[in-house]
Amino acid sequence: MKTKIFLFVIIMASARICFGQHSEVKSVLSTKVISVPTGVTATGYDSHIDITWDANPESNIIGYNIYKLQDTTYKKIAIAAPDILIYDDFVGAPGDTATYAISAFDSNYNESGLSSPVTAHTYAMSDSAMLTMLEKATFRYFWDYAHPVSGLTRERLGSGETVTFGGSGFGVMAILVGIERGFITRDQGVQRMMKILDFLSTKAQRFHGAFPHWMNGTTGVVIPFSPQDDGGDLVETGFMMEGLLTARQFFNQSTANEDSIRSMITNLWQAVDWNWYRGDPSSYALYWHWSPTYGFNGNTNFLIRGYNEAMIIYLLAIASPTHGVSKYFYSIGWSGYFYANGKSFYGIPLYVGPDYGGPLFFAHYSFLGFDPRNIKDKFADYFINNKNQTLINRAYCIANPNHFAGYDSVTWGLTASDDPSGYDAHSPTNDDGTITPTAAISSMPYTPEESIAAFKNLYTKYGSEIWGPFGFKDAFNVSQNWYASSYLAIDEGPIIDMVENYRSQLLWKNFMANPEIQPALDSIGFVPDNTGIKNMQTLPKEFALEGNYPNPFNPSTEIKFLLPQSSNVEINIYNILGEKVRTLVDRILPAGENKVQWNGKNDVGEYVSSGVYIYTLKALRKELSSKMLLIK
Repeated sequence: MKTKIFLFVIIMASARICFGQHSEVKSVLSTKVISVPTGVTATGYDSHIDITWDANPESNIIGYNIYKLQDTTYKKIAIAAPDILIYDDFVGAPGDTATYAISAFDSNYNESGLSSPVTAHTYAMSDSAMLTMLEKATFRYFWDYAHPVSGLTRERLGSGETVTFGGSGFGVMAILVGIERGFITRDQGVQRMMKILDFLSTKAQRFHGAFPHWMNGTTGVVIPFSPQDDGGDLVETGFMMEGLLTARQFFNQSTANEDSIRSMITNLWQAVDWNWYRGDPSSYALYWHWSPTYGFNGNTNFLIRGYNEAMIIYLLAIASPTHGVSKYFYSIGWSGYFYANGKSFYGIPLYVGPDYGGPLFFAHYSFLGFDPRNIKDKFADYFINNKNQTLINRAYCIANPNHFAGYDSVTWGLTASDDPSGYDAHSPTNDDGTITPTAAISSMPYTPEESIAAFKNLYTKYGSEIWGPFGFKDAFNVSQNWYASSYLAIDEGPIIDMVENYRSQLLWKNFMANPEIQPALDSIGFVPDNTGIKNMQTLPKEFALEGNYPNPFNPSTEIKFLLPQSSNVEINIYNILGEKVRTLVDRILPAGENKVQWNGKNDVGEYVSSGVYIYTLKALRKELSSKMLLIK
């Protein structure tokens, strides 16, 4: 018997060597058999190849080895952590073909055999395809790397239990982009949203309805952001609500789960006591933090005053239907303190904000959902101001007065990020040579040509130095030969969200369709303004039905229609006898292109029979109709 076992081991070892598995074979007498990784794929892009695989079933796997076929032998090229099931091989140019295989190893360094080989090639991509590549890579941070219990977004790569609320609001919007781009199914997105909302509703600590900056993603207990910041953070809460309200409009189907999503979001939204955060009943400004220990008097607390990234906080506080504040908070608290600018920098006017515009996240965070196009208050058209701030930031980098290495017309963008000394809010007046990819890329709605050129240059020129499993890493500094290995939620989120706003205005459309938003803007004094917008998709001129696809269909179809303005839309489905079988939608939808799915079920959740069905759309005092055929 012993002889048979020994011969079996020798045969298996010989087979592994013949397959070319290892350039280094530790021992053929492994003490434990490890499962061979499965689900391995390879996908080529312009200059890199993604290799992905499924997690091994063993609980003590501590990593995966990535092997690449070189001549006739597989050489180990990298090791991946157990919770990041993707590796990017940056080959550097289109037209390369490569073959890979994966092994797993456990805490005793027993290694599995190699997976089945996979092959892919790089190819020259269009700008549109590259933008999809960018969104898909960035999406993985919010989907694959989300906290497993809460579904919320981890503060940064390696932050473990620490989830962040601003980044989670950006991540909620990233889920909507993932559905829209087909990275996940709508049902997958619904299930993740249910997990997040259940956690927020039943576990997460709240402070007069507001969330903290950081939280334990398993227990829901606050993690202090600083010694005296151990309670509610109104700015982080605002970013979270910006994402949730966008999702409330996106999940518009009449299903039990989507009804529940809308209901839970409404409850969370209406529970935030914005008025509490004024501190003093006579005040017309809001405080950033409140602590159950230190109240409003902690030495890390301060009033939220503009101009900075927090405009959305005042818009939401005024819009709140339950605990709102008056319109005067905008003119006295937000914009009543060193707000207007009125100067020009590099020949470019800046209407509000600090000289040279400050870090570029000022133009991003509040505007992931809030659409600044076509409107202005007494100070500025914020689309134009954000565009000009971006152009000033770029012009400063081109001028490069401090002579930092790497700066040029396609390598620019200063904002808050990690840097060689830690973390800082980089700007033209606070520059240490650190370029942050999110700065230029997230400004794409404002400066599409300049931002796309920067994106393509950063990707092709710096390659694996700044690109990894979740797309662009946080920052780099050529002068100090420093390249971050980090990913930060608040820098990743604006990339995917603002690129999608440039491409389809998805998040802008849905956030602005919330019925509380326009009345708040009207009360503040926003008025129409149609200047300064180029290279953006224009709104349709009339209500139009584009039809449903597929048609015939089984099991579901998607009805597509155009709205020239936000409106209540009612969609009903009738059988050939004229009997109504389903009210699909009866709610306010945003201006632009809208899509609604029918899964072939009636109002009581039963599948209907094969046949011809008629659907009607009512909106803007008009009714449109068409036919569809269900075949089983």
